[in-house]
Amino acid sequence: MESWCTIESDPGVFTELIEAMGVKGVQVEELYSFEKESFERLENAFGLIFLFKWTKENDTRATEDASLLPDLYFPQQVIQNACATQALLSVLLNSEEKLELGEILLELKRFTHDFTPDMKGLTISNSQKVREVHNSFASQDPFYIEKMEKKGEGEGDAFHFIAYVPHNDTVYELDGLKKGPIDLGRIYNQTISQSRNWTNIVLPAILQRIENFGPAEFRFNLMAVVRNKCEVLQEKIDELMKESERLKEEVAKGDSSLEMGTKQAENAALIEECRQEMKAEEKRYFQWKKENARRKHNYIPFTMALLRVLAREGKIEGLIEKAKERVESAKKRTASSAGLPKRE
Repeated sequence: MESWCTIESDPGVFTELIEAMGVKGVQVEELYSFEKESFERLENAFGLIFLFKWTKENDTRATEDASLLPDLYFPQQVIQNACATQALLSVLLNSEEKLELGEILLELKRFTHDFTPDMKGLTISNSQKVREVHNSFASQDPFYIEKMEKKGEGEGDAFHFIAYVPHNDTVYELDGLKKGPIDLGRIYNQTISQSRNWTNIVLPAILQRIENFGPAEFRFNLMAVVRNKCEVLQEKIDELMKESERLKEEVAKGDSSLEMGTKQAENAALIEECRQEMKAEEKRYFQWKKENARRKHNYIPFTMALLRVLAREGKIEGLIEKAKERVESAKKRTASSAGLPKRE
């Protein structure tokens, strides 16, 4: 079985993964706050993806029997480093009715629909198309494989992705390292006969996991899988343009009141606001593309060529000495700011 690379927890990376798998009209947003207000704005999100440091945990929460939830797509992780893509697929494949999955994922879901969770995970791991998309973000470091092979157990920290999704009035935590999905609660509250924002059901589970690590650990990341913002804004602009035409018709019929003028001005202001937001989104999307191209680019040939030129011109030794001086200077500044004695 071929290996899978580690994936950076970045909205631009995950958005490109989604597009490369053929899914239309979806992007990933990063959350910078765990406040309730931030979660409430995500009611229409397809799902959440949470990254945390993996440790052997004593999780006593009961898992559901996946065979009793045939419509919930739950794959177990059977290969190292696949958790990023599996968490993403757990969101996408459980949102088929809300978005356009594309041929690759539709075929995968149909083929594995009746499989057990471990067989679903094994099929994903052996999917050449999915693996190629995932590994398109593999490191270009020529020593990467050698370092991974030599890396001993316990060296460095391992991180893990899990997903949270709303499904048939229930919110589930989908962790590929567990036997089955975890039921976090019902969306419809029978006591008050009212549906809750599903993300408010997820929030306590995330906060509890963070609390379990203690104050020393702060390396967490939360992302939401949402509709493409440019498409949402364009739909809003189209609606506002229709309203603009309607207001013009009212004026043509003789309504020249101050109230009508105010409505037209407010509508025009909203259209301009949406257009500015769309420009900002397009600029951010372009930045994501540029950053991803840099992530994938192999800089080794350029670096080697530069070193050869510097060696030929006899400049390497001088640059090394300058680098050593900068390092020593930085150490002295650090020691001074910390009130430690300087080491000669």
